[in-house]
Formats: sequence, structure tokens, C-alpha cells
Amino acid sequence: MKNCEGCSKITRRQWISGMAAWAAMAALTKRGDAQIITSPVKVQGTARACIFINLSGAPSHLDTFDVKDAPWNPPDVNLRQHAGGIVLSNTLFPEISKAAGDLCLLRSVVSWEAAHERGQFYLQTAHPSNPAFVTETPHIGAVVALERGGTGPVPPFLTLNGTTRQGAGFLDGRVAPVSPPLNQGGLSNFEHQNLSKTQFDEKYRLLEDLDAALRAAPYDKAMSDHVAFYRSARQLMYDPSVSAVFRFTGEEEQRYGGTQFARACIVARNAVRANNGAVFINIDYGGWDTHQNMFDRKYSPNMYTLCNGLDRGVGALVEDLKQSGNFKETLIVMMGEFGRTPGPLNGRGGRDHHKNAMSVAMLGGGVKGATIIGATDANGENVIEPGWKAQRHIVMEDIAATIYSALGINWTKSITDTPTGRRFEYVPLSNTYTSVDEVFA
Repeated sequence: MKNCEGCSKITRRQWISGMAAWAAMAALTKRGDAQIITSPVKVQGTARACIFINLSGAPSHLDTFDVKDAPWNPPDVNLRQHAGGIVLSNTLFPEISKAAGDLCLLRSVVSWEAAHERGQFYLQTAHPSNPAFVTETPHIGAVVALERGGTGPVPPFLTLNGTTRQGAGFLDGRVAPVSPPLNQGGLSNFEHQNLSKTQFDEKYRLLEDLDAALRAAPYDKAMSDHVAFYRSARQLMYDPSVSAVFRFTGEEEQRYGGTQFARACIVARNAVRANNGAVFINIDYGGWDTHQNMFDRKYSPNMYTLCNGLDRGVGALVEDLKQSGNFKETLIVMMGEFGRTPGPLNGRGGRDHHKNAMSVAMLGGGVKGATIIGATDANGENVIEPGWKAQRHIVMEDIAATIYSALGINWTKSITDTPTGRRFEYVPLSNTYTSVDEVFA
């Protein structure tokens, strides 16, 4: 493609370096049971993988998934009601509207944060942003990779269309997020340009024979890691099922929306369908910090382009996962770090930061469709009805517990052997925060 707008800025060298960081640790064993503390809870176990769409910048709940029939809406909003009382703008979400029967909308969600950086940390970890522990705290995806990874050659935690603020934290490199470039041709690194598979295998066997003694008894950990890297990276080479995850056609790209976000959704679809290692796929879709001109089509970004990109990508993703039979085992989550100011638009035609009300959309992975959990007041300012068993607002700790539960992970687990000696809890205060089971069918 001649137009490289939105193309990946990740170089081949950076991709190889990232893969090396993952693969070098891939042979390490999981932490021992003696270092894990749990409480008995019932987990749902309805999903095999999670696609987490991070709407970074914080989308307006009032103009996406908690829309009101109110005078502040643009004239062309075209609100339509669907099963379960779900109301969506058919102008902004014509494709997602087709999947309204699969949607579960959580409208009683609040955030502890109203600043982007702290809000994103909270969103990605379900932990408060304490400067003493920021670098140590792993992303939710790294925890999922720790629990459910190791099922195939593809890294368990992929992050697409950007990078996550948080990585593996104190957990080892095999569960760190790997961020591949998103190009139609896929990743050329998986096959040697000048060698056939037969020739490559012969040379690799020769290398193993020459290094046999050192591989059997490495001098130190660095050499041991090097051996692990080569063996793990070798699993990715000349494997059509691995290469296929990162390839797509021009027709597919256009059907998904023709954007970098579209490419990310296609790779996420491929990874889920391949079932060869990826269990948590983070897709970053930014630009939602709409303080001004949010409904001005001449201004960028605006809600029309943002919602259209999300709509086409997610709509096609859902359609394809249903056709392949993977939708029911794939939990899709869409949310940002907080909501936006209620009622009429501000004096600049936008909305500012607001933490007292926000919305989360879920579908697939055992989610009960055509469902609304909770409600906000007429202006979308405050939660007036929690709508779930805890009879309080929902916070990110509860969302994380729900994701873990869907994937069959006990969210009350904690790990004691951290670098600072601080006990790491998958979900802080798990005796207080819990899975929102009303989400599930």
C-alpha cells in the first residue's frame, strides 16, 4: 500500500527483540503452589480466550452504550431500540446494532480515576496506581497468560495496534505482551528468505549437534536463556498455522474498515480461530478524548469516525467468529478508562472527564445477550441502579474478576514472592470485589 498512514511503526528488529524477550523465558516453569494463596470461589469457565478492546482516551458513555433520548444528541443520531431494551444509534453503530441480541451493557460502572495515565493503569491492572509498585504490577493479560498460556507456539499475550502501558511486571518474560506489526503480508521472519524448510532443518540439526554439550550443561543462566530462546523461536519457524495468524487479504481489511484497528481485529480473529497459543489479545483503539467538536465531521477525531471504525471492526469480528464457531468461547470486552461529563455538551461541543459513570460492553464467551446491568440518571451523571447482586456500583476490580471467571481463573489468587515482598493479588480485596455473574447466561 502506498499510503502508509496508520501503518505499524514497529521495525523488524524491534519485533525480533520482543520475540526474543518472550521466547527466552518460555521454558521457565510456573511459580510453585506454595507461593500461591487462593480462596474457594465458583468460576464460570465459559471462555477460552479474551479480546480486550481498550478504548483509550475514554469514550462518552452518553454517546455510545448509555445513550439517552435527549436534546443534546445530534440530529442524525437515529436511535433504535433492540431486544432487552438496548438502545443504540443506528448512525454510529449500524453493525454492532445487528449484534444487539448478543450484547451485555454494564451501565453502573464507575472509575476511581479521572486522569488518563492513572486511569489506564487502573484499567489495565485493576490495581490503584501506587508509584511504589507501578513497574511491578502486571497487566491483566499477563495474569491470564500465566494461568492459561503455554497451549501453543504463539505467545499467549498479544497486544495489537499499539503497546500496553503495563507489561508482565514482576512476572517472567514468557507472559509479557508481544506486539507484532500489522501488515497484509504477515511476518516474513518466520521463514528464511534463502533456505527451504528442508535446508533450514538440516542446518538447525547441525547447530544442535555442534552445541550439544553446551546445551546440555550451560555455563550460566544467560546461556541457558539463549538455549531456551532458540528452541522456542524454532517452534515459530516454517509453521503455516503460526504464519496464518498474522496474514490477511485486502478484501478482509476493507470489510473490517480499512484502518489499523481493522487489521488488529482481523489478526485477533485469526489468533482465536487458530487456537495455537494466544489467550489474551489486547487491541488499543485510541482517540476518544473528545473535549471539543465531537460531532463535527470536519474535526478530527470526531464521534462519527471513531464509532464507525469501532462498529465496522467489531461487527465483522463478531460475524466471522460466529461463522467459525468461536464466538461462544471468545469473550469480547469494550471499555475505556472512565466516562465523560453528563447532559448537554460543553461550550466547545465536547465532553470532559467524568469518573462517576461509564459503560462497558461485553459479548461472546458465555455472556448473556440482550442484557442491561444497572442504570444512570436522566443526564448520565450518576449511577442510580447497580443492577447486580452486590447492590453497589461496579469498578474495575469487579470487571477483572469477571474476565478471570469467564476464563476459568480464580480471581482470589495472590502471589507472595514479589521483588518488593508485597503480596500481589490478582484482584485487590477479593473479599470485597467479585465477578459480576449477572453478565453470564
